[in-house]
Amino acid sequence: MKTMYYQLITFCMLIFAGPVYPCTTFLIAGKYTSDGKPILFKNRDTETMQNSLVIFSDGKYKYLGLVDGNDEWEKMVWGGFNETGFAIINSAAYNNNIGDTAQFMDQEGVVMKLALQTCKTLADFESLLNSLPRPMGLDANFGVIDAFGGAAFYETGNYDFTKYDANDPDIAPAGMLIRTNHSLRADPEEGFGYCRFNTATAALEDLLTAKSLKPADLFGATSRNLFHSLTKTDLRDNVPLKRDLPEFRFFIDYIPRESTSSAILIIGVKDQSNAKDIMAYTILGFPLTSVAIPAWITGNLYLPEAVAMRSDLTSPICTAALALKDKCFPVKHDRGWNYINLSVVINKENNGYLQLLAPVETQILNETADLITQLELGKKNERDILLLYNRIDNLLEKKYKELFDITLFD
Repeated sequence: MKTMYYQLITFCMLIFAGPVYPCTTFLIAGKYTSDGKPILFKNRDTETMQNSLVIFSDGKYKYLGLVDGNDEWEKMVWGGFNETGFAIINSAAYNNNIGDTAQFMDQEGVVMKLALQTCKTLADFESLLNSLPRPMGLDANFGVIDAFGGAAFYETGNYDFTKYDANDPDIAPAGMLIRTNHSLRADPEEGFGYCRFNTATAALEDLLTAKSLKPADLFGATSRNLFHSLTKTDLRDNVPLKRDLPEFRFFIDYIPRESTSSAILIIGVKDQSNAKDIMAYTILGFPLTSVAIPAWITGNLYLPEAVAMRSDLTSPICTAALALKDKCFPVKHDRGWNYINLSVVINKENNGYLQLLAPVETQILNETADLITQLELGKKNERDILLLYNRIDNLLEKKYKELFDITLFD
């Protein structure tokens, strides 16, 4: 009986040893986009809901990183890019190390920070992986782009990695690669995220066919995609009548989830001569209650105040988005996080959080697109980026107060 008891305890410890962080990621090689710029994307899921952006200068290269709002923010980065045009994201894989008993693990954020500090090319990243002591403490799919046309996923375990090149038509006929929480090289019966993988694949292939890769379209196909590929359910098909009349929907295995803390869409550059133009749009907090905000690495290392980490390790837009998210998941007992109150997100009155924020984000995206065009023509410069940051902060401060009575900045 005692032996059976200990076996049961051991089994439970294995099953509940750690949470699953179901990120959804993709990349598209630059030669397959209309403007020649590669695209790198991550919809991030984690237990740390407070996320911020930080620009670091503690390595060979300056870099922008997506970080957690905790005391490890200086040690780990969960996606970002550096001044050479190199960028990296990851998704946990959960099937590269099946049967491996190594205790050294969870080094993905450490490795991505090191990559941003030191790497300029995909070859540099491969050299970095080859130089790490074994076991590496990794079980991940790393998405990487550079300013030399490189775009690839690296399915990585404790002892080795496999490269999937988005420029190889046999591997990526349309230049696109998608990864959720399993590596394709490993056991297909293990890992997670197959439903989200199918949802993202269908939505992104539609965008590629339509040649519509604008940021709003890409976020719509991923972080705000309310279609479920297994049940064929689209939450937008039967929206609630009113915001103040709660209607709950089962909310598991959609790309956005209760555990989604942020999304980052990195737009790379055509070639190394334009490396400084690499930038990202980030949605901090929760994609259904937040907006996409642009960021570059500027000479003075400024960021929009809304996304920048404050002294208390929070960012204003993330805090505001999480306050609204709390009303999306009001049931706090009996696995209530599995059920979203769709009424406050979208409804027929058109006053759900996502609906109210849509025109705010559209204004930001349109102004950013205009600025990008002017920057490329040499008609605008870094000063204009800072002016855009200021306009965005002012707009967000006004709209979150006006729409939700939320004070964004103290």
